[in-house]
Amino acid sequence: MTNRKDGVLYTGVTSNLIGRVWQHREKRGGFSARYRCDKLVWFEMHADMYSAISREKQIKAGSRAKKVALIEAGNPEWRDLFPELTGE
Repeated sequence: MTNRKDGVLYTGVTSNLIGRVWQHREKRGGFSARYRCDKLVWFEMHADMYSAISREKQIKAGSRAKKVALIEAGNPEWRDLFPELTGE
């Protein structure tokens, strides 16, 4: 999640991606409200929560440059991917 291309990056894990992104978009929660992280620019699906949490830790441990490279490899325009998830 981000607020803009060169802005804040938020990495998290959830079992309900659409619901969690909606919470960010509605500014429900301290971090998303404070930093306006309301754009989904990258996501990965995992078979189970254990592998999802392991991957989250790996991403969080990486540098900002690595996170940006990951996003830009799959979403070079930094489009908000939420509408594609929901069919909007």
